[in-house]
Amino acid sequence: MRVSRILNDFLLLFFGNIMQEHTLQTSRLRVHYRTNGSTTGTPVLLIHGNVSSSVFFEELIDALPPSLYVIAPDLRGYGETEALALDVTRGLGDWADDIHALVESLGWQKFHLLGWSLGAGVAMQYAIDHSDRLLSLTLESAMSPYGFGGTKDADGTPTFADFAGSGGGTANPEFTKRLASGDTSEEDPNSPRNVMNTFYFKPPFRATKDREDAYVGGMLSTKTGEGFYPGDLTASENWPTLAPGTKGINNTISPKYCNLKTFANIAHKPRVLWIRGADDQIVSDTSLFDFGYLGQLGFVPGYPGAEIYPAQPMVSQLRAVLDAYTGNGGSYKELVWSECGHSPHIEKATDFLAAMKEFWS
Repeated sequence: MRVSRILNDFLLLFFGNIMQEHTLQTSRLRVHYRTNGSTTGTPVLLIHGNVSSSVFFEELIDALPPSLYVIAPDLRGYGETEALALDVTRGLGDWADDIHALVESLGWQKFHLLGWSLGAGVAMQYAIDHSDRLLSLTLESAMSPYGFGGTKDADGTPTFADFAGSGGGTANPEFTKRLASGDTSEEDPNSPRNVMNTFYFKPPFRATKDREDAYVGGMLSTKTGEGFYPGDLTASENWPTLAPGTKGINNTISPKYCNLKTFANIAHKPRVLWIRGADDQIVSDTSLFDFGYLGQLGFVPGYPGAEIYPAQPMVSQLRAVLDAYTGNGGSYKELVWSECGHSPHIEKATDFLAAMKEFWS
């Protein structure tokens, strides 16, 4: 249901929590977002991940108390937010600037920020740029501070100078084809529905049919084609023979353009909560989305060996940056839940809700 923001508190008074959808023109673009709670509550902003949208937060939004004013926008390139291309050479900078423009339009001075997966990287970039605005920072299933692919140790050292194995060429072509065609079936392992149930969640977890259909719809809202998902590539002499391009979503998270190491040095240091599933297959030191690990498993021909191209230690890379953050006067708490994949806020909804209520209190 879409209603004017003016009616938000009226509906809350008479009907209790009702998730609503709004569209707001900011100084940068037209943003679609989901919300719940009183506009006088403590502000909370939720940022979704890659190949998804704010629909993945609907149950969390409904469950949070009205003392919190929760906003979950669709990032550009996803959902119903205006589809503008990204300047990938800025890494996650365009998305972080979009978030700041939204915050400014809402009139927020201080707020809690949560990012999931790619959204956690955007949240870290926002903290680098505007740490003084944050009451706290939650990193859920957070991507490495050095993006996806092309690095080999906890310090994010490039495997090759051209960052081969990262960028727009890393996406599964069959998955991309089915995403672009709006495939809602289960006929192929590469369909969005099957990819979600295999990798976003740890099998045998499965959402209810209505929720699963909504999540698949969120995946299919991802804009594809030139300038969007997954992005272009350049040929490389280095294994696996592809390197980042200059357009599209997956190039923004190549270590060629994405480096969040300076998060450790931000001036204002909000409390950080890092939540992840122990069985995450997307963000891991043995990620099934990383060419280095896939090469070790024999899935990519010509693998040069772990001495030359090891698996990217994504979790270890984030921990190293957060440890440096602590060494510089900050603090973080890590929660790791067993029998949980890439989406703790859905797979472990009750535990996640309790953790966030405590952290945001």
